[in-house]
Amino acid sequence: MTAPVRLQQADGVATLTLARPERGNALGPETVEALIAAVQSVAADASGGGVHTLLLQADGRHFCTGLDLSGLADLDDGALLLRLVRIETLLQLVWHAPLRTVAVAQGRAWGAGADLFAACEWRVAAADATFRFPGARFGIVLGTRRLADRVGAVAAREVTTGGGQWDGAQALALGLASHAHMPPLVPPLVDAATAAALRDASRDDRRDADLAALVRSAARPGLKQRIEAYRAALER
Repeated sequence: MTAPVRLQQADGVATLTLARPERGNALGPETVEALIAAVQSVAADASGGGVHTLLLQADGRHFCTGLDLSGLADLDDGALLLRLVRIETLLQLVWHAPLRTVAVAQGRAWGAGADLFAACEWRVAAADATFRFPGARFGIVLGTRRLADRVGAVAAREVTTGGGQWDGAQALALGLASHAHMPPLVPPLVDAATAAALRDASRDDRRDADLAALVRSAARPGLKQRIEAYRAALER
């Protein structure tokens, strides 16, 4: 089986590529665990000054179509909760990474894929990119606080509760995307330790609160049933 992600490093840039285009690069357990391990490895390299940028990209038409719902029939609420907690763990690692993080999104960046995009420091939206945050449709509070940091609380509530979609231009105008084209990935002018300290000083640490919000929402009985109802609505 092909590895779900590829990690390559050159000229201070670690490029992490989602490599399951046949699944829309959806986040199944193997992909999430591979991403977590890769981000942790890159963060460790950054502390020694070897890497200054983590670039997230994807093979195929879509950046990431969200939570992989294949095999849903074999899962229970507890297994689904664990999968969501591991996705939140990944998002927190990216958000609090000690180096510049960059995401390049084409096609669909939906659900957890949109959350992964929002967690990065630089966020490049291709002209064909679309962004959706459907987790609230099955009762999940995942990534909402980080999204609100990007676009404001009102816009974040509207898109999550209203089930709307933003294209690349709208994402750029709202602040979900930071760039329409890839900027030069030049190294910072300060050393790695200072760059990491500046990132820590400019971000509130809400990891415990974010995880608690997710677990409270997902712990409500009937998680699998709500996800099944959401998927059925998509297929109608």
